[in-house]
Amino acid sequence: MSRYAEPMARLIEELKKLPGVGAKSAQRYAFHILRSSDEDAAALAEAVQNLKASLRLCSICNNVTDVDPCAYCASPARNQRVVCVVEEPTNIAAVERTRTYQGVYHVLHGTLSPLHGVGPEQLRTSTLVNRVERGEVDEVILATSPTLEGEATADWLATSLRGFPVKITRIATGVPAGSDIEYADEVTMARALEGRRDV
Repeated sequence: MSRYAEPMARLIEELKKLPGVGAKSAQRYAFHILRSSDEDAAALAEAVQNLKASLRLCSICNNVTDVDPCAYCASPARNQRVVCVVEEPTNIAAVERTRTYQGVYHVLHGTLSPLHGVGPEQLRTSTLVNRVERGEVDEVILATSPTLEGEATADWLATSLRGFPVKITRIATGVPAGSDIEYADEVTMARALEGRRDV
């Protein structure tokens, strides 16, 4: 393996820490940055520094934002009494793409995962529970992923909120649009049958 000058090796090591970036991709990105103009390299460095300096978590929903409260929590056009609980800030974009949801969000920043040392105390749930306790929420939509960890998190949250006068719902799962049911696994098919609706 060829040795790189220390600044190049350091950049490659830092880039390898990004999700989905292996050694080859990190080398490619590092050499691309090296070949870039000084202005482009400086703009990239400044964008990363501004990201870290300017962004924070919303004090209400834990979404990543540059203003507090975030745009969703501050919007008078959104139904503040319906809260969609998601695992990560990136999940909000998936819900927003539907253009049908007009409520607000709550971001957990993870899921329960005992194998990885993530218990209820590591999830950001306190502000959600406080809002429900104060009677500010009519419905909590549990929109965690249909994985083992996502299901465990949804079950734990539902149990935690059951003592309050709030409607708790779970997003439907099942056969994805555009797919062939011939290839659906038994869990997906069972969920699709459980979530059937009148037509």
